[in-house]
Amino acid sequence: MLGEESKMQEGSVIREHRKLGPDVWSYRWWEPGPSGNKIHRRIVLGTAEQLRDISSARQMTAGLIREINAADIRMTARSMTLAQLADHFQQRELDHSNSRISYSTKRAYQGYLNKWIVPRWGECLLPNVKAVEVELWLKHVERAPGTCSKIRNLMSVLFNHARRYDLYDRNPIQWVRQSAKRRSTPDVLTSNEVQRLLAALEPRERMMVLLDVATGLRQSELFALKWKDIDFKNKQLWVTRSIVQQVVGICKTEASQKPVPLHDHLITALKRWHRTTPYRTLESWVFASPQKRGKGPYWGQQLLRHHIRPTAQKLGIAKRIGWHTFRRTYSTLLRTTGAELKVMQELMRHSTIRVTLDTYTQAVTTEKRAAQRAVVALLVTKGARKAA
Repeated sequence: MLGEESKMQEGSVIREHRKLGPDVWSYRWWEPGPSGNKIHRRIVLGTAEQLRDISSARQMTAGLIREINAADIRMTARSMTLAQLADHFQQRELDHSNSRISYSTKRAYQGYLNKWIVPRWGECLLPNVKAVEVELWLKHVERAPGTCSKIRNLMSVLFNHARRYDLYDRNPIQWVRQSAKRRSTPDVLTSNEVQRLLAALEPRERMMVLLDVATGLRQSELFALKWKDIDFKNKQLWVTRSIVQQVVGICKTEASQKPVPLHDHLITALKRWHRTTPYRTLESWVFASPQKRGKGPYWGQQLLRHHIRPTAQKLGIAKRIGWHTFRRTYSTLLRTTGAELKVMQELMRHSTIRVTLDTYTQAVTTEKRAAQRAVVALLVTKGARKAA
């Protein structure tokens, strides 16, 4: 029956003899059946007159193999669970070697997968995950809308991952409606509350809070600062890294790495802190922990829990204070000073406020310094400015 045969990774190209008519070139392959058993398939590529040699016949299989593989993918998807997809995603995207995703984002993804997504949907086959059912489920998840929105978005990321790796051909989560609107407005501090808090804190916490509330640094950026990042001459600092759970990683966005202007009062305070801390080399952490012999910075949450919040409570400040509270406070104070939106965006180092502003508006350094100067003026008493 066989005249010539060419073994291929995806199957075999075979020349078959016929009793009536010319020989034909056929393509044979095995594929999984619905119950997992292998099924032998065959298709005629053309006659020997049309395809003169095996090379011509092999060329005919290029598009055919893609179609066959697509069918196999659909078969695989029918037997793939969401838990299996989550495992595939974690192996490819959440591995420590993947620097495209920050450490904090990986931790958040792991948490949402392990606590919410896999326990509820892990045993479901991918075709059985329906948009309406996911939407109804999210309505009953007892978490803030912002958290539910992140869960929804991660599920969408999972299905897009499946499409990227040809594991599934649809993303039902794109039709899931989930608002991220906050239930309540987050707390921000007034300039008076910031002044009172700074006056009551010990030098270490005072320096941290002052730098945070006057620059809007994220917690991960604040504690990742090294002395080499502080440019005293040009009165600015560079955000080049972040640290989460004592793991150093990349910054949140490219915009995060833009230089941050430093007011004269901040320069003076930083120089004073530099004289105070025993860790003063360029490679030393600005807020190096003596308990770690300077090899790592302080744990921000511990300082917040044991020092900053108790001090605020003694002052009668009943607001819920976190490190991000100081960043939100900086943003709010910028707005009260009348700073332009584009200046605010660049000082906060956000990727965008609106596409129009990003595309058509530019802010110069003098405007940034003027806006920050106005904020610091609200925080620093006249006596403190004279002492500086």
